[in-house]
Amino acid sequence: MNSATWFGLVGATLAGIGLYGLIVHPHVLRKILSFNLLGSGVFLIAGVVARRGADASLPGDPVLQGLVITGIIVAFSATALAVALLLRLAETAHTASLSPGALAGEAAVARAPADESDPGVAQRAESA
Repeated sequence: MNSATWFGLVGATLAGIGLYGLIVHPHVLRKILSFNLLGSGVFLIAGVVARRGADASLPGDPVLQGLVITGIIVAFSATALAVALLLRLAETAHTASLSPGALAGEAAVARAPADESDPGVAQRAESA
């Protein structure tokens, strides 16, 4: 086996572990990490495909290499956004899990108190 085959197998394994983590884990941070693992596997597979062409005495595909670099940058920014949203979720709902029981119990606690100066708000608060 040559190095391109090993890199392809490692990329497929990373993508498989990432997909498994996305499906199985309810914790949001683990889902973010699994998504990054899945993306890394896909980027590695795409890099192997671009490199295999160069190994077969064909020129390497610069478009695919550019897409991989752009994908890495986009994945980094999406991860930063997801972690910021996770911190906001943990701050408001007092949980970082997406399980139905965890969010349902905390929704009543996170509700803002009614403003007494607005009669419509007070009436809605009494009916709830």
